[in-house]
Amino acid sequence: STLYGRWRNQSRADSLFQDRQKEPFPNENLLQRIWRHQRIQRDSLVTTTGDVLRILHPGFWNHGPGPDFEQAVIQIGENPPVTGDIEIDLHPRNWRGHGHHVNEAFDSVILHVVWTDESPPQHNIPMLALESCLDTPLDSLYQAVDTLGGPNALHYLQGRCNEPLRDLSEDQLKELLHQAAQARLENKASRFEARARATGWEQSLWEGVFEALGYKQNTWPMRRIAELLPDLFGDDECLDSPLVYQATLLGISGLLPSQLDSGNSSRNNYVRAIWDLWWRRRSRLAHLTLPVSLWCLSGVRPANHPHSRLALASHWLAAGNLVENLESWFINPKPGATQHASLYEILSSIRDEFWQRHHTLGSRPLPRIKPLIGAERTTDLATNVILPWFWARASAGHSTALRRLAETRFFAWPKAQDNATLRLARERLFGRERIRCLSGAADQQAILQIVKDFCSLSNALCEACHFPTLVHQFRTEPNQEE
Repeated sequence: STLYGRWRNQSRADSLFQDRQKEPFPNENLLQRIWRHQRIQRDSLVTTTGDVLRILHPGFWNHGPGPDFEQAVIQIGENPPVTGDIEIDLHPRNWRGHGHHVNEAFDSVILHVVWTDESPPQHNIPMLALESCLDTPLDSLYQAVDTLGGPNALHYLQGRCNEPLRDLSEDQLKELLHQAAQARLENKASRFEARARATGWEQSLWEGVFEALGYKQNTWPMRRIAELLPDLFGDDECLDSPLVYQATLLGISGLLPSQLDSGNSSRNNYVRAIWDLWWRRRSRLAHLTLPVSLWCLSGVRPANHPHSRLALASHWLAAGNLVENLESWFINPKPGATQHASLYEILSSIRDEFWQRHHTLGSRPLPRIKPLIGAERTTDLATNVILPWFWARASAGHSTALRRLAETRFFAWPKAQDNATLRLARERLFGRERIRCLSGAADQQAILQIVKDFCSLSNALCEACHFPTLVHQFRTEPNQEE
């Protein structure tokens, strides 16, 4: 009703009209928003083969590679409900056109949602055509595109724990989150302790660091490279050179390009230098080289590409003092510096002429120098690797003081960068309410632990989930130990 609002609506209407003149169909993003908000005639849905379809839960929007919606629950005819993924395309032919038929990530798709079924299906998966089942004409949905992407909470996103969590006092919620975060810290520490018994403490730390640098898409190949570290470098090599480590790690990863780029001289000079070192080691390490198929590079942000992360780890390995520096940081904090800033200084004090100007071996030079690791990734390493590793060492050494020091730092660590998993988890647990006690990295870790312990063991409908009952009990016995 405001003047600005009318201007804004007119501007968007003009833009959408121009977009629609260019394409006869809605784009996939609009279809995904329609599906997310279920702007369809839910009570009269039928598949393209005429079977009655009930959407018990539309699933959770996946903004990464793979199917568009995950953990959906549907029922076809009188068959029992099934849980799986939803893929949304404009046409049935896109299933093969986009390569879904040869991508294992799409094996769990239980419903293929398309705009129109003018072409025959290319699979045996049930299919729904949206064109004939919208609850509002498409023109109106074009006008409502902002609303469909807006921040309004959707009732089906909230889990059954949402109501009992609202009944907790702020102190009770703080205590619940504290206990969940403590459980996550100890669980991560137990992995380090178990691995250290087999490989030693320093090697277990490297494996944790490499795994964290792989993020969710490439944790396992990165961890595998860390497991190979004791076998990769001989005693007669110049092991204080980061370039030697970069050549070996990039070579063993299988991601080293075999051709030069005629239009990128800085990249070509670096690749030649890497190959000059790698070809001497290649035959000796051929049996350890990872297949390219292990890596998931689709949807990976350039800054998170394994190329730059292996280059970063190479500097830490070449310096040879990472563990010593971390021990000094942990026991003797730098005067006047926050724990986050002093750890960031240790991890980021790297100079690399090539990698501070490139994200990957295929990228063009950046206009400005970038750090090889950011502050938010430092937080991830601290809360997921470094502090749990110190806690495990303190526990194994029966040092109550050092264990408490690790806990104190863990619970005082500032909040990490948000991500899709955390946003969805908060939506499920707390709705859109602003929870004042969610302030630090430990609170984020607590939410992730609750997801792992409860949400991941149930379906999107929260069937058979015990967490709501436990929250009710927590109101009266928050400190009860099993």
